Amino acid sequence: MKAADIRKLLNELKNPEKAKILQRFFKTGPGEYGEGDVFLGVTVPQLRMVSKECDVAAIGEAEALLQSPIHEERLLALLILIRKYGREDESGKRAIYSLYLKSTRWINNWDLVDLSAPNIVGDYLMTRSRKPLYRLARSSLLWERRVAILATFRFIREREFGDTLGISKILLRDEEDLIQKAVGWMLREVGKRDLAAEESFLKEHYRRMPRTMLRYAIERFPAAKRELYMKGRMGEKK
Repeated sequence: MKAADIRKLLNELKNPEKAKILQRFFKTGPGEYGEGDVFLGVTVPQLRMVSKECDVAAIGEAEALLQSPIHEERLLALLILIRKYGREDESGKRAIYSLYLKSTRWINNWDLVDLSAPNIVGDYLMTRSRKPLYRLARSSLLWERRVAILATFRFIREREFGDTLGISKILLRDEEDLIQKAVGWMLREVGKRDLAAEESFLKEHYRRMPRTMLRYAIERFPAAKRELYMKGRMGEKK
């Protein structure tokens, strides 16, 4: 299936009213993180259904969609690549991983990153060196930094926390709200599996964390403990 044919499928599903809502939700106004992004108003469940019809599309066709100015076309491209990645041999997985890393300028909203980074980047690096994530964590590009921390969700699911904590340390003072939320979220996911590991990290670093990051990290803690963290009093002697 060609990219042009896939675009026709999406155009048949477009919903202008839904598109207006999505453009506000994903902050597409001047100076906002999604500035200039264009929406058709196609829902994620609809895109998942379309992705199943596009199994025969070549990686090159997915790449063409990934470079589209239209948000749903980029999201669909990632859904297609995730499905393909799961069926590929090592050579095929490497090709999709490499395509992903050279395409980060188009993986440029939080839903695109969150959907794909664990399933492609995290999975590929599961049995390989994690050095690429540390390079991404130091990137000037917001979305590459979010890829770095979200990719570690794949490791967290296997109870491997070292890289999540290491990358969180790099991003500890990041000024971007979307990075602060992502780091806090991943720390919370560590805590769901190993509370001691999360709290060990927090007790060392929480006073230097942006409050947004800290709030996300401690969201599941009892109210009294959350209050101690937020007031900077955790660990003080009574």
